Amino acid sequence: MSSIQPAITAPSQEIPYLKMPHTEPDIHAAIIHRLLLHFTKISHGQEMIVICIGTDRSTGDCLGPLVGTSLAKLNQSGKLFHLFGTLEEPVHAMNLKDTLEKINQSFRNPFIIGIDACLGQTSSVGSIQVVQGPLRPGAGVNKELPPVGDIHLTGIVNVGGFMEYFVLQNTRLSLVMRLSEIISNSLYTAIQEWHRGFRPRYRQGQ
Repeated sequence: MSSIQPAITAPSQEIPYLKMPHTEPDIHAAIIHRLLLHFTKISHGQEMIVICIGTDRSTGDCLGPLVGTSLAKLNQSGKLFHLFGTLEEPVHAMNLKDTLEKINQSFRNPFIIGIDACLGQTSSVGSIQVVQGPLRPGAGVNKELPPVGDIHLTGIVNVGGFMEYFVLQNTRLSLVMRLSEIISNSLYTAIQEWHRGFRPRYRQGQ
């Protein structure tokens, strides 16, 4: 479970964060385009890693593992990206540090995409965010864990600020599943397009 708000970005950041309700009809296209803009920062030969954080022991916090399980089915060849965090083998507070150490030992300067659930304001519940910089897993429930990702995607699954553990346990599974479907399908499509050689154009204010 990540912090409520996206990471504060430096004034010189070229790509602003995206935040969009999951009910928007063009949300897939918006996420795909924003991801492709972030992918322009990938160096030649730099491997891509997706880390989906969370646990299936909590309804609200199972967003990451659900996304990871969907991505594993879509990327069965394992050629497009490396994946950590599924329902079968989740990445959570207890093993996150070990997982990151394993990645650091096995890969040289990979481009990492972090995925997690987060809590937010009532008006933001059901929104998906695409943000440059690392996510802060555990911050939403006052845990200190290592930051994850060159970029990250989060789904706002419920209201934050009070009794976070109870709120996570009483989050609607239907919303979490819908957010996971949008994130996994959009991310996989964006990665496919990137490997096919598609390069987006960026205009100020996008």
